[in-house]
Amino acid sequence: MFNSQWNDKISFKDLIGITSKFTVQQMIERDFFQERLKAGRPIYLHEFLYPVAQAIDSLEINVDLEIGGSDQTFNMLCGRTLMKALKGKEKFVLTTKLLTDAKGKKVGKTTGNALFLNASANEMYGGIMSFPDEVIIPGFELLTMIPTSEIKMMENQMNAGRINPMALKKRLAGEIVSLLYSEKEASSAKEEFERVFQKGKAPLHDILIYDVGKNFPRGIESEKVGIIDLLADSEVVPSRSEAKRLIEQGGVEIEGRKISDIKHRLSIKDGMIIKVGKRRFIKIRANR
Repeated sequence: MFNSQWNDKISFKDLIGITSKFTVQQMIERDFFQERLKAGRPIYLHEFLYPVAQAIDSLEINVDLEIGGSDQTFNMLCGRTLMKALKGKEKFVLTTKLLTDAKGKKVGKTTGNALFLNASANEMYGGIMSFPDEVIIPGFELLTMIPTSEIKMMENQMNAGRINPMALKKRLAGEIVSLLYSEKEASSAKEEFERVFQKGKAPLHDILIYDVGKNFPRGIESEKVGIIDLLADSEVVPSRSEAKRLIEQGGVEIEGRKISDIKHRLSIKDGMIIKVGKRRFIKIRANR
């Protein structure tokens, strides 16, 4: 459902009526606003409308139970307040723990390490392996079917230094990929991860085949193609500026050799492998 179905029909009069069910004191109780008040930073009026909008969603869908991360507690409780005021109905709220690192930053889109359900088994496995170590135990708790008693035992072993966090992370990745795909694909993803990231070899799967001869006919004739041109045109990076940044930070390798010169022009060879960042690879096809 799209909340524009109801939000776009709300008149100013309707909005006044809805917001009259909340108090300013309720709104500024939110931790986020309290921090701003203590720091002397402004709180803009429209910021109060986000939890109100989420509350309207609950009202329109006639929610019985809303489930969300603990960072959404305040917004979900606003829905409970509105539901009770306008429908005389109890709406229940269930919060879940968040996957967070040592600094309290949650794993997700904002921090650039979100994993999506349409990722391949190999991408999912590799993404989990990139999680910081402090996410391992909460990951088992929130994302697997392993009994709590066993998770607690793993936590004690890790804290005591009796087990390598890498081994636990591989098990976590395997458990999650098995749940989403199959044990066979989890085993294959593990082999691929070890092949690429521990043995430094090119991947057998999830590798972009790029036809340089088709896209750079003049470059092929001179047997030289600019590295930024190639990365951008292959769409392995979203922009030329991102390609430049990766090169300058040592994130691009050609046949295992790091490239640091953004003006580098490479000699094209059929079958050559270019590694971009930690988990992206291009295999060159050079049709003459």
